[in-house]
Amino acid sequence: MIVITRVLTPVSQMELAPGSVVTITNISWLEFESILEELGEKRSARIAYSKETLQIMVPLPEHEKPRDIISDIVKILLKSAGRRYEPFGSTTFKREGAAGIEPDACFYILNYQRMIGCRRLQPDDPPPDLAIETDVTSKTTIDAYKIIGVPEVWVYDSGRLRIYLLQPDGEYLESDISPNFPGIAIAQLIPATVERAWQVGNLQALEEFESAILSEGFANG
Repeated sequence: MIVITRVLTPVSQMELAPGSVVTITNISWLEFESILEELGEKRSARIAYSKETLQIMVPLPEHEKPRDIISDIVKILLKSAGRRYEPFGSTTFKREGAAGIEPDACFYILNYQRMIGCRRLQPDDPPPDLAIETDVTSKTTIDAYKIIGVPEVWVYDSGRLRIYLLQPDGEYLESDISPNFPGIAIAQLIPATVERAWQVGNLQALEEFESAILSEGFANG
């Protein structure tokens, strides 16, 4: 359900059902910052802001399983390859005056060391190396990722994983492979593992995935 409206009451008082997406146009950066402060940090709703358009999304409960599974898969792959990382969850990333986004999950991989111990993002901090979205993702969301400069974005929706890679011209190109995990059929393995988790539970699906990865030597490319 998508609603386009102007805010007539405080955003924090809006009652949004799970699965709702509210789009608010003509929002200045100062208004966006004020809305973020009003919403607070402890909330189920997530935001995306770019080109003076704000979207507030309330995920469905069933979107949490894919989010958790995909995040755990990333951790398994990185650990199996002996690579260090820093997970940053659904942190709010902003480009001053232009964009804001809250991924379902994200990871610093190349820049992990710089982010160790970081409690609050600073304007000169790099964007995460990988961001994950698990639900309907709009143009506002993708535009925000482009402005912030996230190199790789995974979008899982309706049983399909799309991999978007940021190009030198600042646009995203959909790809079948992930530069973070070369040699691994991410676009096929992740949907299969998510579906398996619905059948046998998260733990068993992840155990089976890790066993397959280790036995085939995928993690080392």
